[in-house]
Amino acid sequence: MASLAQHVAGLPCPPLSGASSCRRPTAPRRPPSALVCGTYALTKEERERERMRQQFDEASERCRTAPMEGVAFSPEDLDTAVESTDIDTEIGSLIKGTVFMTTSNGAYIDIQSKSTAFLPLDEACLLDIDNVEEAGIRPGLVEEFMIIDENPGDETLILSLQAIQQELAWERCRQLQAEDVVATGRVISGNKGGVVALVEGLKGFVPFSQVSSRTTAEELLGKELPLKFVEVDEEQGRLVLSNRKAMADSQAQLGIGSVVLGTVESLKPYGAFIDIGGINGLLHVSQISHDRVADISTVLQPGDTLKVMILSHDRERGRVSLSTKKLEPTPGDMIRNPKLVFEKADEMAQIFRQRIAQAEAMARADMLRFQPESGLTLSSEGILGPLSSDTPEDSGEEPTDE
Repeated sequence: MASLAQHVAGLPCPPLSGASSCRRPTAPRRPPSALVCGTYALTKEERERERMRQQFDEASERCRTAPMEGVAFSPEDLDTAVESTDIDTEIGSLIKGTVFMTTSNGAYIDIQSKSTAFLPLDEACLLDIDNVEEAGIRPGLVEEFMIIDENPGDETLILSLQAIQQELAWERCRQLQAEDVVATGRVISGNKGGVVALVEGLKGFVPFSQVSSRTTAEELLGKELPLKFVEVDEEQGRLVLSNRKAMADSQAQLGIGSVVLGTVESLKPYGAFIDIGGINGLLHVSQISHDRVADISTVLQPGDTLKVMILSHDRERGRVSLSTKKLEPTPGDMIRNPKLVFEKADEMAQIFRQRIAQAEAMARADMLRFQPESGLTLSSEGILGPLSSDTPEDSGEEPTDE
């Protein structure tokens, strides 16, 4: 067959008539293109992308063909480990956690569990605050929280610091009540029946009947009062306080003639009210100076600090009468030179107390004249003592001449 094809191919073929007119022009023959092979250098970024692509391809292939290759435990082991580290989410239980993020509404807490935990703003502190940072709650803080609720939607645990602080505050109030200790409370609100004071972080009620001085809630707002505990009932949420009982302890130490430091609270036409350590005393206009005081404001102003002497103390009515007049070295010094009055206050008070003691001794001596059976007598120094044997007794009979 091959020789036949070669023979046919070699036979001459005469041209047909007219064939030259219908022959198509042939395109010029091009030499076959040569295949060029070579290499070029990749940039640093291209090499890095190529490396990452290869790693991704390899990781993808391993995940597809052998997903557990190189893993030290099985999915069952993972489930068991998660269950073993799960916490007690019972309401009321305590849990330790770390603050890892704060927001305007509260803080997120890491409790080392699969559950998410959140501390709302109103549960961050006993006091009213605008943000959790005011209560010292910042990322990194490790604290013990109480679980108070769980969000059923996403199983987020709701935590509280306020609940723990409340328990401690109630315990502290019970302790102070048992020890009959005077606490300090700040008045934050009031109504017709009394005022509400903040004590140990808790809100307690002080009836006006238990306030030592006659005043209004508006006048007491923002002030600090010495208080004693009357009722501490955590279950009922009742905390009743008394300023009158606390003042009774303080007032017991106020002796007639003692000098105390006070602050002018307010001025009235008839005198000035002086705060002497939580007790309101009246410095009557007639007790300011030996000289006449026409206008109290020319001598005293609210906020002035001064030394005053205790003239009288009515514990039943909670009233204390004060004087600077008795402290004047010279009549009128309180008007002309009040600084001298305060410098000499203790010295003048000592003289005043000596005069009071002598007057009391003379009064007792007068009583003894009518009670000789008491066996006491008054010495020349004004001191009471036993009746000596050489002191003649009054027999009640006139002496007779022998």
